Amino acid sequence: MARILVTEEIAEGGLDRLREAGHEVDTRLGLSPDELISVVPGASALIIRSATQVTADVLAAASDLMVVGRAGIGLDNVDVEAATAQGVMVVNAPQSNIVSAAEHTMALLLASARNVPQAHAALVQGRWERSKWEGVELVDKTLGVVGLGRIGKLVADRAKGFGMRLVAYDPFVSEDRARQMGVELLDLDQLIAESDFLTVHLPKTPETIGLINRDLLVKAKPSLRVVNVARGGIVHEQDLADCINDGIIAGAALDVFSSEPMTESPLFDIPSVVVTPHLGASTREAQDKAGDTIASMVELALAGDFVPFAVNVNATEANETVRPFLPLAERLGSMFQSLVGATPDVLEVCVEGEIAGYDTRIIELAVLKGFFGSISEDPVTYVNAPQLAKDRGLSVREVNCATSADYVNLLTVSGNGHSIGGTLSGPRAGQRVVSIDGVPFDVPPVDNMVVITNDDRPGVIGTVGTLLGEAEVNIADMDVSRTDDDKAVMLIAPTKRVPSAILDDLRAAPGIVSVVTLSA
Repeated sequence: MARILVTEEIAEGGLDRLREAGHEVDTRLGLSPDELISVVPGASALIIRSATQVTADVLAAASDLMVVGRAGIGLDNVDVEAATAQGVMVVNAPQSNIVSAAEHTMALLLASARNVPQAHAALVQGRWERSKWEGVELVDKTLGVVGLGRIGKLVADRAKGFGMRLVAYDPFVSEDRARQMGVELLDLDQLIAESDFLTVHLPKTPETIGLINRDLLVKAKPSLRVVNVARGGIVHEQDLADCINDGIIAGAALDVFSSEPMTESPLFDIPSVVVTPHLGASTREAQDKAGDTIASMVELALAGDFVPFAVNVNATEANETVRPFLPLAERLGSMFQSLVGATPDVLEVCVEGEIAGYDTRIIELAVLKGFFGSISEDPVTYVNAPQLAKDRGLSVREVNCATSADYVNLLTVSGNGHSIGGTLSGPRAGQRVVSIDGVPFDVPPVDNMVVITNDDRPGVIGTVGTLLGEAEVNIADMDVSRTDDDKAVMLIAPTKRVPSAILDDLRAAPGIVSVVTLSA
């Protein structure tokens, strides 16, 4: 099985799951960048948290790497672009620590409002300083939420319980959706001007680095306190320190920093600043969830299955209605490659029926994965399949139609004058091949199928059965149909691969026009 390199502390439950699946879990903690480059060759998976830097150099050294698993949310320590170019899937655990991060945001919000850590430090040092550490209430104060994603929404929900007025900046949230959450949307400048507390919940991107800076903070109330439990660098730390020291705003509470570990900062000497060492996800529950989730994602990736939390796959999470069709789509892609022989200029993926109403981009990726998986020497994944298509000059066209004439749902792959169609049938959603080159069939697919076109005359089916029987090849299933020019066509699902010599005998038999094998 696969070697999985783990470079940071991960909950043992998740690692045990990978060991039970037969994988080798190689735990190497505290590696330097050079040490990481020296040990990553031979690893099929790399599991990290926030400290390990997965650079282009690391990826270049990891010739066998299939997946990078980040046990957490942020991916600013992973070169996702380089990973994608190399065909390496990058996965995270986006829902594992959202409750912990939201609760830590509220903890810092309260700590900043009531000066809890400062008062604690004074008291344990023998100073009783009640008047010095007077705080403010949260009730009736305005909380500005920058980013109404999963965590931002949870923070807003919790702040309601404290009687706070909620305003938010998020250009991707509609007015109606914000209204349902009890939040008023404002532009960023107005948000800063009206907020008593500001909490940041954004990803770290080139657009968000330094977003909260002096030019913005000078528009704030003197009572503003800034909280950041998102990603370091979104708040410009020197600007923040200067604004607090200059009396422009009142204080801040930070859990994340522009570089970590951070042990020296201009913020550390300011009495009205509360800091914690990136504890947003540091709860037992979050770590257990992250470990279990990332183990599950890595296991799926190594098996070549669809991975719901893959961040560099050009498709949204597969809907539960769409997901059962992915193995069928992959199998059709592989069989189509056998049918067409060479790579066509255009490959068309037609999705008909109920599933056409969903986002079906992942079905297209599954078809490409199957198509190239049967001819590529290297592993083919949902990540690198589009790049393989581009490299080979294959243009992919997806056609969706909400209705299908004969089936509830139908997938058809076509190109270069050939086509193959399939569907799922029955209470167990069994795969069925229902057409090849426009000829109707109804046969469950197997790994090595045979399509025989013959003159429509007596005795041909008997000849086929005799030749296969003499080679000890049983027929698990078959169907016979007819072409428009009155040729008979057999689609045979044998119990094992038909030997090449028998295929040659079949081609030479009287009445047989052609014999094609389909590998799935």
